[in-house]
Amino acid sequence: MNNLKGFLYGIATSVTFGLIPLFTLPLMAKGLIFDSILFYRFLLATAALGVMMLLKKETFRIQMRDVPVLILLGLLYTGSAMFLFWGYNFMGAGVATTIHFTYPIFVTLLMFVFFREKASWITWLAILLAIAGVAKLSIKGNELTLDPLGMLIVILSAMAYASYIIVVNKSRVRSMNGRKLAFYVFIVSTLLFAVKAMSNEGIQPVPDALSWINLFLLAVVPTVISNITLVLAVHHIGGTLTSVLGAMEPVTAVCIGAFVFQEEFTWQSGFGILLIITAVTLIILSKTIQKTLSTVVRKIRPRHA
Repeated sequence: MNNLKGFLYGIATSVTFGLIPLFTLPLMAKGLIFDSILFYRFLLATAALGVMMLLKKETFRIQMRDVPVLILLGLLYTGSAMFLFWGYNFMGAGVATTIHFTYPIFVTLLMFVFFREKASWITWLAILLAIAGVAKLSIKGNELTLDPLGMLIVILSAMAYASYIIVVNKSRVRSMNGRKLAFYVFIVSTLLFAVKAMSNEGIQPVPDALSWINLFLLAVVPTVISNITLVLAVHHIGGTLTSVLGAMEPVTAVCIGAFVFQEEFTWQSGFGILLIITAVTLIILSKTIQKTLSTVVRKIRPRHA
């Protein structure tokens, strides 16, 4: 039951995170730049979490030894978003998304290097299928030219997100209430994006009421909800499986683009979605598959007297 909850939380994380274009594109159309959007996103997310904790009468108290870990998580979470958006200056968003989605590989490698946690062949197969699926969704055409600096920047984004998942999974804050953990992480992100915005063009005013609604939904759905479910998923099924389930994020983004913004949906997109769904299914059924294969092997293996 805990594994099932973990899989559902992991899928919820990636699906809600994939809704970012639904709320971000209308804001960009109104002239807001990323620095201001991200500042308002995390400011409102922090406020929303604070209200939720007050209504549930949850304590804001943390131990001093938790502070360095929370600051580190805030830096990693912020760094992942900043490097990804920076990478957009060097390459298309689709290619950047594909490179960013290599983070399950970094999660798996880092977990092995630092914690000797080995991944099964099913997990590796699912990672490869998921990356292939994201590539089908993101890369249009046959020509691909990558700027080495841009590629390095987006890989740093993937490594930052992988590190965030691992720190949540292996640090002392693993047992912390998900809302409290996200609240303090978002405080760090808000401060960092405020500094970044002020160092460029400043924080832009929100143009109208509809933009406030989009900012609020951006703060709650793909930020508050996705981060809380991420913590819960990592708690139940670990960082590696949670990271692979993140493949549902680009599926959601493509569906939003096709059905809401009337973007083109091709056979290539459909094939990419099929590969990703296959990868997610492999992860969810990995233990059943391994158990079934072990049973079959035992039955067909020659018996020796």
